[in-house]
Amino acid sequence: MSYQVLNRVDAMADELFVEGEEAERIGKLADETAKRMKEAGSIKMLQPKQYGGQEVHPREFAETVMRTASLNPSAGWIHGIVGVHPWQLAFADPRAQEEVWGEDDNTWMASPYMPGGMCVPVDGGYKFSGRWQFSSGTDHCDWAFLGALACTPDGVPEQPVRMLHVIIPRTDYRIIEDSWDTMGLRGTGSKDVVVEDAFVPDYRVMDCDEVIDGTAVRRYGRTETLYLMPWSTMFPLGITAATIGIAEGMVHHAEVYQGDRINAQGTAIKDDPYTLFAIGEAVADLQSARDTLLANVDRMWDLVDSGKTPTFAQRAEGRRTQVQAAWRAVNAIDRIYPRCGGNALRMDKPLQRFWRDAHAGLHHAIHVPSTVFHASSLSRLGVEPEGPLRAMI
Repeated sequence: MSYQVLNRVDAMADELFVEGEEAERIGKLADETAKRMKEAGSIKMLQPKQYGGQEVHPREFAETVMRTASLNPSAGWIHGIVGVHPWQLAFADPRAQEEVWGEDDNTWMASPYMPGGMCVPVDGGYKFSGRWQFSSGTDHCDWAFLGALACTPDGVPEQPVRMLHVIIPRTDYRIIEDSWDTMGLRGTGSKDVVVEDAFVPDYRVMDCDEVIDGTAVRRYGRTETLYLMPWSTMFPLGITAATIGIAEGMVHHAEVYQGDRINAQGTAIKDDPYTLFAIGEAVADLQSARDTLLANVDRMWDLVDSGKTPTFAQRAEGRRTQVQAAWRAVNAIDRIYPRCGGNALRMDKPLQRFWRDAHAGLHHAIHVPSTVFHASSLSRLGVEPEGPLRAMI
C-alpha cells in the first residue's frame, strides 16, 4: 500500500481544517476543498486504472477517509460516500463508464440509492422520475447513482418489488438548494435532487440485487479482487470510516483543549485521575472501533483474494462488525465530550461541531443495527434470513 493520497491529505491538514469551518457556514463542501481533493486523487482511489484511478486496497481507502474526516468532517464524509461510486461504476456497462469518465476521469458521482424514483420501461430504456434526499456532495458532482423501483409499462411498481440503480447525468436532475438544514454534517450539502421524466437508456440501469450479490461484476468480466469484494463491505466502508474519523478528530480537539484546562474545582485536568481514566477508556474503545473496521475489510479481502465467494452469512457478519464499530466510536466520544466542561459547548470551539457531525453520521441508514444484527444471528443459527432481513447485506 502506497498511501499516496493519505500523504497528500496530511500535507494540507491545516487548510482542510479551516475549510471545514467554511463548509459548516455555507452548507456545502467548500469549492477549494473539492479542488484539493481532486488534485489529491481522493475520489479516484477505488477507480479503475484504465480511467486514471488507483485501485487501492480498501483498507488504504478507509484509512485515508478517516484521516480526512478527522480534519474536515464534511470532506471526509464526501470522500467516504462519493469515493465509493467509482468502485461500482467499474462494473457498470462500459458505455456508461465511457460517458462518465471518457472526457474527464476526475468526474464525481453523487447518490443516494434509496428508491425515491420510478423507472417505467419504454423503447430502449426507461422514463424516470422521482425525488431523493441526502445527496451528499451533490454540488460538486456531474453524475449520480439514484435508486428506483422497477415499474410495469403502466407505471405500477413490479411485484415482487425490484430495485434499480440508475446512472444519470447532472443535466437530467436538479438540486433543491434550500433542502439541507441540519444539526450535523451541515457542510456535506446533502441536498434533495429531483428528476422529471428523464429518459435513461437500458445500459445505464443496474439491478440492485445483482449489484449486491455480485452477479453484475461477474457479468462484465471484472476479475480484480477489489471489484469482486461484496457491495455490503465496500459501500458501508467509507461511511463508517468517516464516522470513526470524525470521532477521532473530536478526541484530538478535546485533548488539545484539556491540556491546560482547570476544572470547576480548581484542579488541572492533568491531575484529575477520574477524567483521565474516562478519557483513557474511551480512547481505547475508539481505537478498537478503528482496528475492528480495518480488520473486517482485511478479512473479507483475503477471502475474496483466495478465490472464494463470500456467503450471505459471511457478508452479514461483516455488516454486523461494521455497524458495531460505528456505534462503538460514537459511544466513546460521548464519554469524553461531557467531561470537557461548559466551555466545550461554545460554538467557537471545534469540539461541538465534530461531536454533532459524528452523531449525524450514526443516523445513516447503513448504521441501523436492528435488521443487520437479526440477520447475522439467524445465519449463525443456521437459519436463512428472508425479505427485509437481507437488505443492504
